[in-house]
Amino acid sequence: MISWKYKVAVVGATLLLPACAFTEEALWPSLTGEDPAGGNTQQTQQQAAAPGSAQAVPGAAPAGMAAGAQPPLGTTDFSPPGVTPGQETGTFVGKKAIELRGELNRLQASIGQHNGVLQQLRAKIVQDSQRYHTTVGAINARLQVGTTPGNPILVQQFNSSQADLDRLSADIAEMNSLATNVAGSSTMSAFLSESARAAFGISGAVDEDHRQLTILEDEVNRTVVLIDRLLKEVADDVRRQTNYVATERSNLNLLSTGIKSGEIYGASLVNKAMVSVAGRGSPVASSAAKAADITGRRPLVVIRFDKPNVPFQQAVYNAVSRVLERRPAAMFDLVAVAPTAGGPARIAVNTNKSRRYAESVLRSLVEMGLPPNRVAIAGTTSGGARSNEVHIYLR
Repeated sequence: MISWKYKVAVVGATLLLPACAFTEEALWPSLTGEDPAGGNTQQTQQQAAAPGSAQAVPGAAPAGMAAGAQPPLGTTDFSPPGVTPGQETGTFVGKKAIELRGELNRLQASIGQHNGVLQQLRAKIVQDSQRYHTTVGAINARLQVGTTPGNPILVQQFNSSQADLDRLSADIAEMNSLATNVAGSSTMSAFLSESARAAFGISGAVDEDHRQLTILEDEVNRTVVLIDRLLKEVADDVRRQTNYVATERSNLNLLSTGIKSGEIYGASLVNKAMVSVAGRGSPVASSAAKAADITGRRPLVVIRFDKPNVPFQQAVYNAVSRVLERRPAAMFDLVAVAPTAGGPARIAVNTNKSRRYAESVLRSLVEMGLPPNRVAIAGTTSGGARSNEVHIYLR
């Protein structure tokens, strides 16, 4: 939590959304390490808007929970239908039918094994996921009420949740291996289907041979359909769970940042952008950001490093998060601003300091899940700056 000894000064108006439009001129709070003084109305409003206050932040949600619960797994039980027994007719075709029934029995036994493995994996994934979310929920509950930075209990719980997520990854790898085995069975079923059809063309068969081949062909076709459904459902499970684990890894990275600072954030910024894209159909920029001209532009966030350990993370997260909710493809300019007071030596020292501060802000943004190629970093000097500052601009 940001201490009340720090003041968050409102630079200008917040987001203006007429008819759901987004304005690039919207301003977010600036951060400063100065102690608040006086009790005027303007200052009271500034303190009420402080991102570290006890007021709930609209749209914020605990990391690991914002992405929603675990995606559903398939529920189908792929038990083979069985093979109808036949009788010997003494003909070559009759012997061929017996041979094909044996192959079909072995194939269905293999499908039964695949089905058993699938049901076990599904139960294990649910169990591992529940344990993971229980641990993450406990961490978020503690961060919600406030805690010390780097709380060792939370660090231990974080390590446990990371191990749970690793177990989920291993479960998905096993399911992916199962899909490969099922694909092999699918090849065998296609061969049996073709062999059953070809047996009808063999000469020297009696009516009973063709009756048994008809039943066999139907059962092979039902097995082919069963395998196709099994393969599709396993592939769907693998795809959904793989995306789910990737999302949770991003949220865990942000949760780690929250544990370090003792504060709670929302979901990973990259996940917020992807969710917004899914809802709006907007493309996400993937090309590397290049520094743009900031002349005449107003910053989203101004961070003034006029005291040690300025707690900027929560306010920066809130600002960038809200921007991404409205503009998923947004790119940002991160500008280190050094004051020009003093001689050339002092300006050089301040320039280096402001650059390091900008790099620390960039590291925080990356830890929050913002892809590095969405941010360009630059430096400048300003006669109006009284301390080293970092400005964040919307591209």
